[in-house]
Amino acid sequence: MHDMRKEKFKAVEATAFLKNRVRTQPRIGLLAGTGLSESISDLQVSETIAYVQIPHFPASTVQSHPGRLVFGRLADQPVVAMQGRFHLYEGYDPLQVSFPIRVMQEMGIQTLIVTNAAGGLNPAYRPGDLMLIADHLNLTGFNPLVGPNEESWGVRFPHMAFAYAPDLLKLAEQAGRNCRIPLQKGVYAALLGPSLETPAEIRFLRTIGADAVGLSTVHEVIVGVHAGMRILGVSIITNVHDPENPAPAVLEEIIATAEKSSKTLGLLLRNVVEALHD
Repeated sequence: MHDMRKEKFKAVEATAFLKNRVRTQPRIGLLAGTGLSESISDLQVSETIAYVQIPHFPASTVQSHPGRLVFGRLADQPVVAMQGRFHLYEGYDPLQVSFPIRVMQEMGIQTLIVTNAAGGLNPAYRPGDLMLIADHLNLTGFNPLVGPNEESWGVRFPHMAFAYAPDLLKLAEQAGRNCRIPLQKGVYAALLGPSLETPAEIRFLRTIGADAVGLSTVHEVIVGVHAGMRILGVSIITNVHDPENPAPAVLEEIIATAEKSSKTLGLLLRNVVEALHD
């Protein structure tokens, strides 16, 4: 059984370690997914701390995830950015995957922006598209809130009706118009992985209303909701699945597409953060 009380103790220790090394108090948390480290290239960096240095932090094992926390300013807002995340398929449990969000909670972060690379299911999508996440399907079979609840962190049964804050979605749509970045909006389905989807699974996911599919994000978002954070989610569509003409997804190509679109994502994020300031 997961012990959230132990997690609380670990998160407090990790936060104390970071506060001793960081000069500013971040207001916004950013999570850069696969191939998306470039999306925070506009960040004026003040401190960079490798995950392996932080007490109780897991280590990134996935290609294109540098594995570090970066503190600095984006659009003159103090932010902390995760360059690289953790996945269940790496062997981590949901508490470890979402641990950095607990550390952000202990640091006082109230706005969380999560990004990922995802496979497109909606036939109208094209590789390189940005999709605002309107809602999600947690099909991983796991939940980071299982076990005794830690009342100081959040309520036992957090409702997920507005997991992705409607006001942040509107703000992102406006930022897209301002920057002339065309944006999709849809439902993100998360699977356990690491094996990718069969054509039958893609048909099933389309049938139940998913527009994109990936292997991350939902556990961090569930914990963010439990923590009372306002959350914005953005997927870069790296490839579009056609179950009638299946083609193998090549990791190198997925990362290349994500990297190509990550500058556009960076422009969008900068404008969103700027608007939050206003």
